[in-house]
Amino acid sequence: MRMRLVPDQTNWDFMRWRHYTFGASVVAVIASLIIWLSVGLNFGIDFLGGTTIRTESTQSVDVGAYRDALTPLGLGDVSITEVFDPTFGPDENVAQIRIQAQDGAESVTPETITAVEAALQVLDPSITFPSIESVGPKVSGELITTALLAVSASLIAILFYIWLRFEWQFSVGAIAALIHDVILTIGIFSLLQIRFELATIAALLTIIGYSINDTVVIFDRLRENLIKFKKTPLIDVMNISVNETLSRTLMTSGTTLIALIALLVLGGDVIRGFVFAILWGVIVGTYSSVYVAKNIVLMLGVDRDPKKPSDAGTQFADIDA
Repeated sequence: MRMRLVPDQTNWDFMRWRHYTFGASVVAVIASLIIWLSVGLNFGIDFLGGTTIRTESTQSVDVGAYRDALTPLGLGDVSITEVFDPTFGPDENVAQIRIQAQDGAESVTPETITAVEAALQVLDPSITFPSIESVGPKVSGELITTALLAVSASLIAILFYIWLRFEWQFSVGAIAALIHDVILTIGIFSLLQIRFELATIAALLTIIGYSINDTVVIFDRLRENLIKFKKTPLIDVMNISVNETLSRTLMTSGTTLIALIALLVLGGDVIRGFVFAILWGVIVGTYSSVYVAKNIVLMLGVDRDPKKPSDAGTQFADIDA
C-alpha cells in the first residue's frame, strides 16, 4: 500500500485566486525593492572587505564589554555579534567580530589583529580565536561584479532556452517568476539583516535552477494538454496541468524542505544563511511556478488556431530538453 500526499485525481481550482495572488506578488516585489533600497543588505566581509574574527570562550559573551575593550584601538565601526547555535555546549560561547578595512588599506593589518586579540585576552583569558578571515576591498568589488554577472547570465540563458523549447509567452512567464524569486529572497535578507555573502549568491543560483525546473515540468504538461484539449479554455487547461503535476511538485518540494529544515536547525551558523536562502527559495519558487509564471502566460495568451497542425502548441515543440 503506497503512501499518497494527494489523491490520484484532483480537480482543485488553482487559478481561481489568480488576481489576488498575482497582486500579492506585485506588492511583495515592490516592498522588497523598497526595503532593499532603503535598508540595504548586511554584506559580509566577502563584499565589503575587511576581517572577520571568530572567538570562542568558556565564559558568556558580553558584547558591551568586548566593545569597550576594543574602543581604545580606534578601529572605527566594529560589528560584534554573539553566535547562537543549538549544537553548542554550555562552555561554547561564540562571538563574531567584523572589522571593516580601513581607508587606504587593502585589509586589516596583522598588527591590528594581534592588538585585538591581546585586548580581548585581557578581558577574558580563556578566549580563543578559531578562525580569522580577511578580504581586501579590491577583491570584494570584483566579487560583487562577478556575482551580478553570474545571476544575469543565468537568467539570460534560461530566457533563451525557454523561448526555444516553448513559445515566447512561456519564456516571459518563466523569467518573471525567476526575477520574482530572486527579488523576494534579497528582500527577506534585507528585512531580517541576514548576512549576505558569496554563499548567498550560490544559493540564489540554486534557487533559479530549482524554480525553473518546477516551472518547466508544469509547462511541459501544459503544452501537451494544449494539444489534447484544443477547445478547452486556457485557464481550465492550466488548472488541469497543475493538478496533474501536483503530486510530483509536493513530493519534490516536501523532501527538499525536510532536508533543508534539518540543515537549518543542526547545520551550524556557518551555513545557516545559505540554507535559509534555499529554504525560502524553494517555497517562493514553488508558489511562483503557478501563480506568477502561469498568470503571465494566461494574460499574454497562447496561439491556439485550430486550423494549424495538431503540434502547433509551441514554436519549437520538437526540441529536446
